[in-house]
Amino acid sequence: MTTGNEPTVPDDPPSPGPQGDPQRRDRNSMGRFTRTLASVRRDTAAVEYLADHPGTTYEELKERFGYAHRSDAKKGIERAKADVARPAVTRLIATESEELDALYTEAVAILQRNHVTVSHGKVITWRNPDTGEEEPLQDDGPKLQAIQVALRVRESYRKLHGLDQPSQVAVSGGVKYEVVGVDTSDLT
Repeated sequence: MTTGNEPTVPDDPPSPGPQGDPQRRDRNSMGRFTRTLASVRRDTAAVEYLADHPGTTYEELKERFGYAHRSDAKKGIERAKADVARPAVTRLIATESEELDALYTEAVAILQRNHVTVSHGKVITWRNPDTGEEEPLQDDGPKLQAIQVALRVRESYRKLHGLDQPSQVAVSGGVKYEVVGVDTSDLT
């Protein structure tokens, strides 16, 4: 006797496409879809085909390369383009990081130096009440500017590496809770 709640089993499972079973996609331990070597090759082949045959629609790519939907073909093309650009972007980020490190090092070196106040080409002095001798008046302006530069360099470094991006903590009832710069150990 059946209750009508049993799962239905199709008589004929979907036939695998040219790249394998179109319904099966690998997932990682978190349950997220992962790219396999076969899907990377398929995406690359689709981009090459699209370059050789301009005007090809995503529907045609879907049929030719075994994507489940034309939107999957479009996403595959975008992933393949990103794969080509990724090494250049990584090199650019490394170069920018080195330049920011050099700027930060120079700002720290300026902070460590003593700066005297100069007015109209002459060093301004003051009488030290402890020793009674004339000493050059220290100028804090360059140090304050170096501090501002160091802070801007650190901010640029954080932006370059995406450290200021909010991290998603939980999704509940369609509302995302984001934590930006908050120590979560204080929340309990």
